[in-house]
Amino acid sequence: MKITTIAAAFTLGVADVSAHYIFQQFGVGSTKFGIFEHIRKNNNHNSPVTSLSDNNLRCNVGGASGASTSVVNVKAGDSVTFYTDQAVYHQGPISLYLSKAPGPVKDYDGSGDWFKIYDWGPTINGGQSSWPMRSSYQSILPRCIPNGEYLLRIQSLAIHNPGSTPQFYISCAQINVSGGGSANPSPMVKIPGAFKATDPGYTANIYNNLQSYAVPGPKVFTC
Repeated sequence: MKITTIAAAFTLGVADVSAHYIFQQFGVGSTKFGIFEHIRKNNNHNSPVTSLSDNNLRCNVGGASGASTSVVNVKAGDSVTFYTDQAVYHQGPISLYLSKAPGPVKDYDGSGDWFKIYDWGPTINGGQSSWPMRSSYQSILPRCIPNGEYLLRIQSLAIHNPGSTPQFYISCAQINVSGGGSANPSPMVKIPGAFKATDPGYTANIYNNLQSYAVPGPKVFTC
């Protein structure tokens, strides 16, 4: 029995290291595009980003350039969806961010300002938390954002292992927004810089009588 338990634990450990999920497909409305179509392809296989000062927090390792990635036309108010290669299985919040490129989004490294448009947080009941772990995440682009080319960033912050460094799983889609408005989205943040080790939601122990949870990063912008 002991040998079986150790073997099972080892198998789980290997799976945890080698089979992380990746946001590798994008959709607009009812259209689902191909793998890494309109999404910047990472080159770190399926490993997470773990440093809060790492520029790779923007669009993952290898995602600083979008030169080889196509741009998809969308309208403000469209529904957009990110799909994973396998269902998210690490507990933690999922968030969507936008950053308007100063020129062609293919040339943009994400060093400008970002604003958050959606959070998927936990459902908490009696100190127990349930997280939105699935294989697709859909939201609506704010109708009031200005027209232009943007990076649309999805982030899974994995906080499943209290006491260890949280893990970021990230992808960026390249979109060209039309039909928008004249809003000035806020609050704006830089990435890295938006997340701090002292953020309660970054260091939360989700297994120890969790009563409330604040998703790290800025407040969600709404029109």
